[in-house]
Formats: sequence, structure tokens, C-alpha cells
Amino acid sequence: MQGTRSQLARILAPALAAALTVAACGPGPGPGSPVAATPRPGSPERPIVLAAVPFADAGRLTAGVTAIAAAMEQATGLSWKVTIPSSYAATVEAMCAGQIDIAFLAPLAYALAADKGCADVMLASMFGQSATYNGQILVRPDSGITDLKGLRGKRFAFVDPLSASGSLYPALLVKQQGGEEPKTFFRETVFAGGHDKAILALVGGSVDGAASFIDARDAMEKTFPDIKQRTTVIAKTPDIPNDNVSSRKTLPAEVRAKVTEALSAYSTTDAGKKMLKDTLGIDGYKVVGNDFYESVREAVRIAGVDLDTYAKRTAAPTPSLSPTRSP
Repeated sequence: MQGTRSQLARILAPALAAALTVAACGPGPGPGSPVAATPRPGSPERPIVLAAVPFADAGRLTAGVTAIAAAMEQATGLSWKVTIPSSYAATVEAMCAGQIDIAFLAPLAYALAADKGCADVMLASMFGQSATYNGQILVRPDSGITDLKGLRGKRFAFVDPLSASGSLYPALLVKQQGGEEPKTFFRETVFAGGHDKAILALVGGSVDGAASFIDARDAMEKTFPDIKQRTTVIAKTPDIPNDNVSSRKTLPAEVRAKVTEALSAYSTTDAGKKMLKDTLGIDGYKVVGNDFYESVREAVRIAGVDLDTYAKRTAAPTPSLSPTRSP
């Protein structure tokens, strides 16, 4: 009898173990069982996430981008959400992770995101009738500095490691006209974190020179009416392809097409023109392809930098004046 029970236990043990495993895992979906679907981008459960890096006053930028997103929500019938990342590098990282769907990107940030296979350009910004712009190098008029070479051994403020007009192209000017890399040409360099912040650092005396796009001071005149009297341009960069609107690579094509059409149409309306000008300083959009930014990649090659490593450089804190009071 004992032998019979032992034999029976050996036979039943595997079946019992399998039954317990199935019970622990829960019932699997049957042939007709519903499978949970991933929320559609633009649905209330998964809004389109729109990102903009604070290249100027963050409060004003946030308000403007939120208004643009509201207009897009009405035009497309999709749900939208706005996020303001701390840097272009953070924006690219989030796009690659699928956390940001649409972003206003600087040329270098786009080049990095595209090379990583994370972004597709939708629209290039227009300044007047041009899809290109320039960077500038500023000093204080009372500094006695009249050209770039006069900044040798001085303190200098760049904007963001992934800003073409506020970092890469000015660095190329230093290399070409000063004959040295910025790290040896200047006594000290910092990343201010915004074009307005770099200019305010200059006016406040924290640095002797600053880079920005031409002309970042226009948007600052409402708060700082004498900003152009307190600064002067001593050099400008070659033409740079404008900033753009890009989507993450994996955004469904039909969503991307709908957003491109809606944003293009919005940029031709009176309300859209005013909002884009007040928020981003641009006059409209032009449909372009990835090859439009090839000159940016060429500048990267000439500068001999690795964009991925360059983007991760830590921006040193830069003292600057409060945007609520005059310099």
C-alpha cells in the first residue's frame, strides 16, 4: 500500500506543480479575450507632448507655448500637454525615450536627435522670408574691445552646449579668427542657459563677452529698454539653418501630418503670426527635409566635436540680473 501511494505521488507531483504555476500566474487570455491597447497619441489618456527649451524668459515662453498648444488642440481635435525641459540635451533624451512627441529644436539639437534616429524635422522657422539666421558676439561699449581678438584672456558666456548660434558657431569664429580653441583663448567660459541670460551676464559684469542669436536683444527691449545701448556687436557668424519643429521618429505618420498641416495653417493667421512672433520671435514656417541641416553637420565636423559628448557638458552657473529689473 505504501508503495502504491509513493508511486501515485510521483505521477501526480508534476501535474500539481504545473497547476500551481498556472494559478500563480493567473488565467491567460483566451482566443477571444480583449488585449489592453496602447493609448493613441493625442487621446486624453496620452496627450501629444510639446516641448520648448527656455531660450529666453521661461515664464513668457511657457505661457506662449501653452497658447500655441491650445490652438493646436482646437485645430487637430487631439489632446496636448506642454513641457519645458531644462536643456536641449534633456529634450533629445526624452524624445529618444518616446516621452516627447513634438519639440521646438535648435539646429544642433535636431542634428543630434536625427543622428540618433530619434527625430524627423517637420517645419523650419522663418525670420522674414529667410530660413537661416546668424549668431552674434557682444561686448559692453565701454570695454574698449572692438573685435573678437580683444576678448583673448577674458571671461565669456556661451548659451547652451547644443545652441548653434550661442555655442558652436561662435566657437568656430574663435577658432578661425583667434587661432585657438575657446578653452585656451578665453580665461573662463560658462554656459548661461539662455540667450537673454548670456546677455544679462555681460551687462551685469559677470563676463566680458557673450554669444547669442541675432538679435536676441529685440525681445529683451520691453523689459530692458536700454539693452542695445548697454551692449554692442563685434562679430557675427555665417548663416545657420533656423530652429525647427520636429517630431519623434516613432510618432504615427497620420498624427505627424495632421500637426504639420495645423501648425502651418496657424502660422498664416493673424493670431498665429502674433503668438509665434511674441513667443518664439519667428515669422512663420517652411516645410524642409533632413538635408536642410547638412551645413550644421559640416560645422560640427569642422569644429571636431562629438555632439553626444558635447551635449552632456555641464553648464556652470552664471550670475545674471533678474529679468524683472533693469540692468
